[in-house]
Amino acid sequence: MSQPQARIVIIGGGPGGYEAALVAAQLGADVTVVDSGGLGGACVLTDCVPSKTLIATSDMMAALDEAPALGLGPGQGAGAGGTALAAVDAPRLYARVRDLARAQSADVAQRLAAEGVRVLDGAGRLAGPRAVIVGDTEVGADIVLVATGARPRVLPGATPDGERILSCRQLYDLDELPQELIVVGSGVTGAEFAGAYQALGSQVTLVSSRDRVLPQQDADAALVVEEVFRRRGMAVLPRSRAVSACRSAGGVTVTLEDGRTVHGSHCLLTVGMVPNTAGLGLEEAGITLDKGGFIPVDRVSRCPAPGVYAAGDCTGVMMLASVAAMQGRIAMWHSLGEAVQPLHLSHVAMTVFTEPEIATVGVSQQAVEAGAADALIVKLPLATNARAKMQGFRDGFVKLFARRSSGVILGGVVVAPRASELILAVSLAVERHLTVDEMAHTFAVYPSLSGSLTEAARRLMQPEYH
Repeated sequence: MSQPQARIVIIGGGPGGYEAALVAAQLGADVTVVDSGGLGGACVLTDCVPSKTLIATSDMMAALDEAPALGLGPGQGAGAGGTALAAVDAPRLYARVRDLARAQSADVAQRLAAEGVRVLDGAGRLAGPRAVIVGDTEVGADIVLVATGARPRVLPGATPDGERILSCRQLYDLDELPQELIVVGSGVTGAEFAGAYQALGSQVTLVSSRDRVLPQQDADAALVVEEVFRRRGMAVLPRSRAVSACRSAGGVTVTLEDGRTVHGSHCLLTVGMVPNTAGLGLEEAGITLDKGGFIPVDRVSRCPAPGVYAAGDCTGVMMLASVAAMQGRIAMWHSLGEAVQPLHLSHVAMTVFTEPEIATVGVSQQAVEAGAADALIVKLPLATNARAKMQGFRDGFVKLFARRSSGVILGGVVVAPRASELILAVSLAVERHLTVDEMAHTFAVYPSLSGSLTEAARRLMQPEYH
């Protein structure tokens, strides 16, 4: 006698939710996704996809700014403003960002429909661990996955108004580029937008409460990005904590903790995220949130309540779309009885989409210096790479960490244009426990930026590193 279909109900249609739905559908489950904000979630509609689309344009502007060094100059009819070779058409730029986000959301909807996934428009909440209420409808479930994401944190004394004081989700509704943009917060989101708008032609002031930008990233990498920011004309204010932002004549005034003020046309707040976990019925289902309001999960995405899983930003586990998607897939594989490996955070590759990009995977230099990993380190500047010279890249490096005893590659850092693509080779090495000898004996194209990775591996084979 055949087994009845497992009933899966997923609250949230972002990467954690829709990737889980696809896995569950392919495994033969009856799948319902409950979503009120648009399929793809904030990642597709307001966060990752729009921001990286904007950054793609800013990367082009940054490249054009370096064009004279490659022998390029303005031709007939060159536009004024922006760089010598191009000017920014803000309405067209923002329209493209919005259109691409909507198209990506439509692609997600089409894929779910093709797999037979039912989508209910509305806000869902748990009615115990075996049912979800959507409006006046109760949907029975054998397994519930909560993937409701997070929203930008509001700084007390600086409430976004969507016009002059902005969250990162309100940028794309502007009619023009901010003339003088104050970015509050120098983490990943703040650094990415600060670099992008500086390249697009805004005068940016980056307010950082820490000693340097990107305080959670590799220190050498963060230093490169900060130096590039300053060289391109950005004002970086370290050890400067913002306490308020208010509208002033023609713009915004940001007040710092020490009493200084910063004036600009617009202010962008990037001060962290808050999980969307209120009103979901989690406590009634037997789940106690942590002090930050996040849902506790184990390495296979299980919650303390039987039959309930969670994935993505609402869990507070590395707020990355790739991690959310993997958490969702793991939840479905585990709940439906498939073989599954628990989530390995040490294998997660991540990128900061500044220019140049920072990409990392595996152990960090901080961990090595603290004695948490007995590793050898080699660092090669990008400026010595032949392809980098040809393309006019002068900022960045490649860094590898390898276990001292065996030569197994434990991690790496790449600071370069398209570092997000280059890091895959290091990710594969970390995932498959490759040694520096194995990477060193792998052919790399000449000339190529990836050749610096094999060169770094060859350096680690040398006697002085052992």
